[in-house]
Amino acid sequence: MSIQTGSAGGMPVLILKEGASETKGKEAQKNNINAAKTVAEIVRTSLGPRGMDKMLVDSLGDVTITNDGATILKEIDVQHPAAKMMVEISKATDNEVGDGTTSVVVLAGALIEKAEELITKNVHPTVIVDGYRKCAVKSIELLNNIAIKVTNNDKEQLMKIAKTSMQTKLVSKESDDLASIVVTAAQQVAETSSSGSTRVDLDDIKVEKKSGGSLKDTKLVKGIVLDKEVVHGGMPKRVEKAKIALINSALEIEKTEFDAKLNITSPEQMKRFLDEENTMLKSMVEKITGTGANVIICQKGIDDIAQHYLAKANVLTVRRVKESDMTKLARATGARVINNLDDLSSKDLGSADLVEERKVETDKWVFVEGCKNPKSVTILIRGGSQRVVDEAERSIHDALMVTKDVLEKPLIVAGGGSPEAYVSGKLREWTSTLTGREQLAAEKFSDALEVIPLTLAENAGMNQIDTLAELRSKQNKGSKWAGIDARNSRIADMSKIEIFEPLSVKEQIIKSATEVASMLLRIDDVIASSKSGGAGGMPPGGGAGGMPPGGMDGMM
Repeated sequence: MSIQTGSAGGMPVLILKEGASETKGKEAQKNNINAAKTVAEIVRTSLGPRGMDKMLVDSLGDVTITNDGATILKEIDVQHPAAKMMVEISKATDNEVGDGTTSVVVLAGALIEKAEELITKNVHPTVIVDGYRKCAVKSIELLNNIAIKVTNNDKEQLMKIAKTSMQTKLVSKESDDLASIVVTAAQQVAETSSSGSTRVDLDDIKVEKKSGGSLKDTKLVKGIVLDKEVVHGGMPKRVEKAKIALINSALEIEKTEFDAKLNITSPEQMKRFLDEENTMLKSMVEKITGTGANVIICQKGIDDIAQHYLAKANVLTVRRVKESDMTKLARATGARVINNLDDLSSKDLGSADLVEERKVETDKWVFVEGCKNPKSVTILIRGGSQRVVDEAERSIHDALMVTKDVLEKPLIVAGGGSPEAYVSGKLREWTSTLTGREQLAAEKFSDALEVIPLTLAENAGMNQIDTLAELRSKQNKGSKWAGIDARNSRIADMSKIEIFEPLSVKEQIIKSATEVASMLLRIDDVIASSKSGGAGGMPPGGGAGGMPPGGMDGMM
């Protein structure tokens, strides 16, 4: 499959290594467009409150049940390079704003599908791309004009946003309780800078999950939950008004860096040697207890003898705690992590109302709770089975992300496809100001935006044509928040039924979908090199570089 070209002397010139393949022009475009559309089709049915879930089984037989776009695409092992680009925008949207991972893929697929109609009419891809980019800028401008401002301490409004993000998930029935937990946690760790801007670091919110009980048992702990148990049976299992020392050094006798030999000739010498070790460990413990600490949390190991002395001193001790948990404990309790015991003083201790070892399912965990003004908290998720708990964790992550988005950029729009329908209508009016073929691209962009409300309607079992006609009619009459109330299969004012989404999520969806569509449309040549040089390295399927025999088409 080496690509040849004729030289001036009529001799063939080999450009690519043997075993490589090239797809050019219309054929390459068609393959890429089909791959992108197929990915959009996979996640399309999972959009909205009436969306269906997907069951994904990996190569080891592990099962994931979800309707989260990013999770679905992460678990599917796609081969086609154009399909991989669709997976990437879903991941990027998840990392950036946390929600809209399905919408972004559905919109990108619609933009590419609409562009295909123009390409078949011989409109050049570059013209389409230019039209799309102008429309994306205009769409974001239109969204900013209608966005509603929110104040950071408006817990009620923030809860509506968190609830909207959970409406489409498995946990929708418990969304009231969970939204309250999510918003309280996000507001607790939010920090306002001197310039007045708010920053929320979600690493300060620890999410622990354990199957058992039900979703209603999920709770917010104003402190940290450690998946460790108390090291010694003789230690107290519950300490009230805890004074907590966080230690990042081993409570053990350190081994010397060089080899040393001790010649012990009598039992007395042996006893003296052991007594000396005991004394050193005892003085370590006394140094800590002397500061008034009654709880010790250690990142490293603790010698058995040190454990004995700590138990005698009635000190609750936990060892081998992760570094990330130590940092969170410092932010929650106000303690300072100490690397050298000689530096420890009573000022370095943190405080909590209660430190207690509790049994969660079959494991023993240590709860540090009742911290005064914790800048790090824990959400403990419970649920009927491991699958439910995993999906609840994904839903809570999305809800935390949208709450963070609004705290950092306090602008929101109604949901249910109403902003897309509004922007689509306004873009149609605006296209008349464009000239030439760009106008065609702009019209297709406004059509593609309507795919979001149409998909919501389709997944709710509504008639697409009737829905679109009624939606356009209401939007034209000035009802800007008219959208799809999928729960009741009707068109309604989404702001009245309190369905809200962050503006930053909508902006990210439009930007990402436009960028990936533009990038794919500009590709007119796909050159796939073989995995190893020469025909000898051809895979058993007979295709180039791990391709199936059908070439690019077979890669989904």
